[in-house]
Amino acid sequence: MRRPPSYRGCCVLVSGVLPTGTHDLGNHQRTQTRAAGKRQHFNVLRNNLRHFAMAKSSPEGSRERPVTMADLAREAGVSKITISRALSGHALVKDATRESIRKLAEDRGYRLNIAARNLRQQRTGTIAVVIEMTPSHDRSMSEPYPLSLLGAIMQELTSRDHNMVLTTMQMFCSLPPAADGVILLGQGMHEDAVEIVQRAGLPYVIWGPVDGNEAHVTVGSDNVHGGRLAAEHLLAQGRRKLIFVGDTTHLEVEYRLRGFGERIDEGGHGPVLSIVSPFTEAGGEQAMQSVLADGAGQFDGVFAASDAIAMGVISAITRAGLAVPDDVAVVGFDDAPGASRVVPPLTSIRQNWDRGGKLLANKILQLAAGGSAHSESMSVEIVRRAT
Repeated sequence: MRRPPSYRGCCVLVSGVLPTGTHDLGNHQRTQTRAAGKRQHFNVLRNNLRHFAMAKSSPEGSRERPVTMADLAREAGVSKITISRALSGHALVKDATRESIRKLAEDRGYRLNIAARNLRQQRTGTIAVVIEMTPSHDRSMSEPYPLSLLGAIMQELTSRDHNMVLTTMQMFCSLPPAADGVILLGQGMHEDAVEIVQRAGLPYVIWGPVDGNEAHVTVGSDNVHGGRLAAEHLLAQGRRKLIFVGDTTHLEVEYRLRGFGERIDEGGHGPVLSIVSPFTEAGGEQAMQSVLADGAGQFDGVFAASDAIAMGVISAITRAGLAVPDDVAVVGFDDAPGASRVVPPLTSIRQNWDRGGKLLANKILQLAAGGSAHSESMSVEIVRRAT
């Protein structure tokens, strides 16, 4: 309990007996004078304490009470839930109403307690992005996949007032982050990464080929059509002895080969030789070196599952004394920034990374909010250059 302030010269009045009988009159007068002085001090103390108490109970003497959501609701003439939705940017609130409430909150110094809101709603306001690939010196995180996708995902999540936590599949298994949902970049070999994310029990969306499986929501490029575009380009160049380079244990790569092979078969120019390679330039170069060791005249066109693989293929071909595209034509997949700078500039199948990242972010937010979402396949196009 807070003590009242002390006052100099104050004393406690103690009741006494007035002098009588044999006491000297002067002593009696002095006693009365001292008693009157004490009563005066007591009155001063009592008055000061009254003023002190009044000051403590007045607005000027206390901290101003913080503005609450209920205060804003009363002043705006709306419900508390409308205030909450407006300050959270909810689409159910009209733009004009949302802006008016935000201005009122700013004028009154109100700040929405995001942490408290998330705790009440049992939400974190965070989306985990899990990268299936294992970063290495051969395959860095700075490549268009996943860097371009990550940039678009972060931009969209930030615009929707959400955080993003980035992790690898290994770290997700050992130290799973607190999140409202998961975006999985890459399905893994034989979809093993999908099974791991499913066991986390969180809403999730996947970057990969849309295969009609309604068990999960997937966003990805039309890999089959991309393979067909690559085949049509090489056939139009008069190439007939064709090779595919990539690792078909990944579903995206399998679909690219499927489209490529189907179009080649339709033209009566199959079968297609498939060579395994990881998603790296070094892997593409090693795969092509093994083919060249068996005889350079056995192929005149290559479709690589990624631009990085295609660049390694070109390196091996030129080192062997052959010319691209005079002797061997090459088509990549991704249309990475480096595709236009490699010598010769690489013909490639373009994926729309920016749109893909935003679709992934939007769909996981829908699912995390308890809504529904559907898979979406994005169209691709061929960018013809010198190879």
